Amino acid sequence: MRVMIAEDDALLREGLVLLLSTAGIEVVAAVDNADDFLAAVAADRPDAVVVDIRLPPTFTDDGLRAAVSARKLHPGLPVLVLSSWVEDSYAAELLGDGAGGVGYLLKERVGKVDRFLDSLRRVAAGGTAMDPEVISQLLVRRKADDPLAVLTVREREVLALMAEGHNNGTIAERLVVTEGAVHKHIRSIFAKLGLSTEDVGHRRVLAVLAYLNA
Repeated sequence: MRVMIAEDDALLREGLVLLLSTAGIEVVAAVDNADDFLAAVAADRPDAVVVDIRLPPTFTDDGLRAAVSARKLHPGLPVLVLSSWVEDSYAAELLGDGAGGVGYLLKERVGKVDRFLDSLRRVAAGGTAMDPEVISQLLVRRKADDPLAVLTVREREVLALMAEGHNNGTIAERLVVTEGAVHKHIRSIFAKLGLSTEDVGHRRVLAVLAYLNA
């Protein structure tokens, strides 16, 4: 796997380079600003990118905008975003194209090496990897007109685990149910969210997008 990193914190950036290299992942570029990141992606498309949301020069949403631009340049480019806190609008925008291959982790999770590498590999494979804390905070911020109100408690639990990026087998293990039961819950979620078999795009991603935007 070939990965590019955009992180302005030199210590964290070099730590990521070392972590990935040790895991046998090639780091083809490690930059500290959005402009250099976009130039690197344009010159040599990687298999995935790891991007800090807040990069120079404004330290606001430069990293996010760079990630969105990179996905326009290379549709479906896997993007794993790192942030120091939960910013739900960013998570929703990343999922907005329904293409998959996106992740949102809090920086404190990077210290949990196995979890971080698993998330990166899932994103690179076209899946999603949402931090459990992000999911938890998004639930707290639900609006009164929550479109997911039609879901049962168990269906919300399944959808939350889907948002984290887990497959049916892992969801079944977490909830101590059969894979068949998980499959039935997911079919029910799709039906209640109006995601028919004719929907364009990855239905799991579309369901997660509805979850994040609710």
